[in-house]
Amino acid sequence: MPDTSARTAAPESGTRPASGLLRRALADVRSSRAPGLAPYVPERPFPRSGAGMPLAGYEARPGVGGRATIDLDRVLRLSLAAPAGTPGRLRPVPSAGALHPVRAHLLIGPGCSLPPGRYAYDPRAHRAHRRGPAPGGVSPGVLVVLTVAASRTVAHYGHRAWPLLLLDTGHAAAALALAGPPAADVLVCLDADAALLSAAAGLHATPDRPDTRPGAEPELPLAAVRLTPMGVSADAPGTLTAWAGPPRTGTPSARPGAETAAPTELAAARHLLHHIARAPGLPGGSWHPAPRPGPVTDGALENRRSAPPDDLTLPPGEDLLARLLTTARTARPDGPAWTAAVGGDAPALYTKAPGSRGLDVRASGDARPTLARWAAGQQWIGGAGAVLLALGCPGDAPAAAVRTCHLAAGYAAGAVQAHATALGLRSRPIGSWQQADLGAALGEAPGRDWIVHGLAVGAPPPPDRVAPGSVRHPQTADKPPAPRPLASTPPAPPPRVTTAPASTPPASTPPAPEERLPTPPAPTGPATAPPTPAAPATPPGEEERP
Repeated sequence: MPDTSARTAAPESGTRPASGLLRRALADVRSSRAPGLAPYVPERPFPRSGAGMPLAGYEARPGVGGRATIDLDRVLRLSLAAPAGTPGRLRPVPSAGALHPVRAHLLIGPGCSLPPGRYAYDPRAHRAHRRGPAPGGVSPGVLVVLTVAASRTVAHYGHRAWPLLLLDTGHAAAALALAGPPAADVLVCLDADAALLSAAAGLHATPDRPDTRPGAEPELPLAAVRLTPMGVSADAPGTLTAWAGPPRTGTPSARPGAETAAPTELAAARHLLHHIARAPGLPGGSWHPAPRPGPVTDGALENRRSAPPDDLTLPPGEDLLARLLTTARTARPDGPAWTAAVGGDAPALYTKAPGSRGLDVRASGDARPTLARWAAGQQWIGGAGAVLLALGCPGDAPAAAVRTCHLAAGYAAGAVQAHATALGLRSRPIGSWQQADLGAALGEAPGRDWIVHGLAVGAPPPPDRVAPGSVRHPQTADKPPAPRPLASTPPAPPPRVTTAPASTPPASTPPAPEERLPTPPAPTGPATAPPTPAAPATPPGEEERP
């Protein structure tokens, strides 16, 4: 069992220089090298045998002092369950091409709506598969360990997959945290040691190695969310260590005929993720409270969706954009910086300083066409109402910083997307970025301010127009303020782009070629946004290869 006293020490992997392996991987994923074509990999069956336990119909069981507040049916239905009527889809707002690599392991103590024990959650059936008992004396509440199964994402995105796996884990952590009941304290950890998380979840001790059991794909643990009944004092790192103590129980069921040897690219991605998820100096991790934006209701969580590009062409009002930037900036104290690119008559990159009421201009000019090039030529981004951008993660960042920056960016984007839905706005995550050194493009120090994640946001289209595949959102109880455009005239919508259903396999043709950006000129006056060459088109599809 890990020494719990070590969790107060400085994180070893967060202070040491980045390894050559990590520097090369970051440079490769940010380069213009396109992933090689690979056969489409279908979703694997849920790797646990048996029907599992239904989550609905149980009363929350009393914990300490007779309190019972953690309704797991509600929490998981609002966060990770597959939405009804959307075949081929799990979570409504994925950031990794609708491939859904994130899995959840429930470590349940007293005070929840299921008996204490270790469970694996099946999001399609909305059931929990019991895998073992809870350790004696474990504190009330539930600890959710989030892991990733990398094979489908790597098969589709190749060398660009591993950052998407981190971003998607952050989105899942945000969904769980926002779904926490009002009568619960919610803590989120993005930096606990992978070995400790594996032991707590009862998983294989070396998740970056191929598993010899057919069908048992390795799972790499990356984050944890803790829901505790309000008023119960619980040491989150200590709870994680307590769960890691019992011997591992339960294993994925064998499925004859499945591959057992991982291809070279998949093995490399697993090894890299395992490398950056190690935190021997801080095994229990750092845990932070999860704020929930005021307007976010259960209805907003149920109705959030990744909007089709046609629904994202109208700019949100300045007041609404300022609120979203505040949510992005305050979602995680260890998260990246955020800015927003907006077009119109006064195009600019906007920021939101702490304590300020309005928006500050970081650079003038329309950056959206350049953003479209940097996001693998997804042309629709050039006409989006606004694009929120997470910035940071230098090319020489240490492993712990790379992990936390990507997880926190996904977490913040998930929180902003829920907030945008509550305000009546539409949004869509943008996960993969190449050559996107925004700081260098603005004439600042190169290699410091890379785009890590993005979220396109738009005001709702007129009521008489519904784009194919869009989802109408019901009226919320809180009427959002009327949008006040940043520019007096909204930009003209780009050519109509249609998207294929989520279950459509990716296109068989390679993505559009990506041109190298010209070297930005030295600034001679006020900062300006990057140059705006025309963005090449990208084949449509829910699972575009970015």
